[in-house]
Amino acid sequence: MDDAFFFGYGSLVNRATHGFENAHRASVRGWRRAWRGTPQRAVAFLTAVPDPAARIDGLIAAVPGHSWAALDQREHAYDRVHVSDDVHHPLPHRPQIAIYAIPDGAHHAPSDDHPILLSYVDVVMQGYFNEFGAEGVAAFLATTDGWASPVMDDRADPVYPRHQALAPAERKMVDDALEQVGARRIPLDPTILTRRPEAAR
Repeated sequence: MDDAFFFGYGSLVNRATHGFENAHRASVRGWRRAWRGTPQRAVAFLTAVPDPAARIDGLIAAVPGHSWAALDQREHAYDRVHVSDDVHHPLPHRPQIAIYAIPDGAHHAPSDDHPILLSYVDVVMQGYFNEFGAEGVAAFLATTDGWASPVMDDRADPVYPRHQALAPAERKMVDDALEQVGARRIPLDPTILTRRPEAAR
């Protein structure tokens, strides 16, 4: 536990959303991302899904306080999966590394009732651009499934609690990327987070 790390592949890549220490660029093989909904959350989020042919970029960071409790709370609805042998990183030793993924059978395709938040997409793409540049953003788009899902435009009144301000060039980058992948924008529903999650199926 004293040498435990986690692999972040979404909002955790944006260092402005957290204060996790000892964070490094890394990649993990055998996984790709997908936009998914879950009864435990009102909106869709990214999850990692197994794919033997895929590799995704992200960050690894030390588990805060050598305890998974706070991180597990932040990543509720996800399971922790150990991936130590599949992560390429610059550390000189082989720490224990886990990735968070929604378990099989506990997620579904996003829908108008469980949309992707534009403020969340903004955060993730800003993070990938800052860490990996334009090529990293392109790779993020190519290794993420579910772009046909509805994207709720909450940019003017962000719902995502760790939203970040984007410069005009960053906003254009995100908007152009969403147009490129054919994402469907829908207007903000300010009641989205007041809906009670449905019973788990």
